[in-house]
Amino acid sequence: MKRTLVIATAIVLAASLAPTVSAATKEPVKKCTKANSKPHASPSIAQPKTIAKVLPTTFTFITNCGNIVVETVGDKAPQTLTALATLASKGFYNSTLCHRLTTQGLYVLQCGDPTATGTSGPVFNRKPWTGIPDENLPVGQSITYPAGTLAMANSGKNTNGSQIFFVFEDSALNPYYTVWGRITSGLETLKAIAAAGAAKQGQDGKYYYSGDGFPIQSVEIRRVIVR
Repeated sequence: MKRTLVIATAIVLAASLAPTVSAATKEPVKKCTKANSKPHASPSIAQPKTIAKVLPTTFTFITNCGNIVVETVGDKAPQTLTALATLASKGFYNSTLCHRLTTQGLYVLQCGDPTATGTSGPVFNRKPWTGIPDENLPVGQSITYPAGTLAMANSGKNTNGSQIFFVFEDSALNPYYTVWGRITSGLETLKAIAAAGAAKQGQDGKYYYSGDGFPIQSVEIRRVIVR
């Protein structure tokens, strides 16, 4: 499995789906309300230079499909948690769309890119952040990314930024992705989102259901509460 597997390529959002995939023209998960967020440029936020004296213990993702509560791993991933807490407290994740859903072999919902293309991350004064080092890699575990895991998406060693993935079923990824938390509430919501499916554009320009594409049920992170 290639290291870049959890990095999404540029995609077209569900809002622009042609009628070919009829499910994408409505919100198929009853619990979800309409997503109103739009893709936008990443806000400029200064990268923290030192590890926070007090690391966050929980992140609560307020989404249009309900809250997802994550308990952090604490001092196992101090640089990661310092960076994520900085981004969340400065509103980086506010009104952002989750851009990738995989439902075959790999079971994740990927979020954290304001542009919703899967190609962007945090910037300061128009320059990308220096990659956050890998931490707490699940080396030697029989199931590297069990259901409920929160981990960092990346494009290679020590390239972590703002993109994260929620694991809704056990996934046997290579241990290259920083694990920083586990879901304590909201896993069933993620499974319902996954059950609605994903879609991808074909060579004919039409959209088809796919095991790896954008989620047909639009998912927006409205804000993140850090404690």
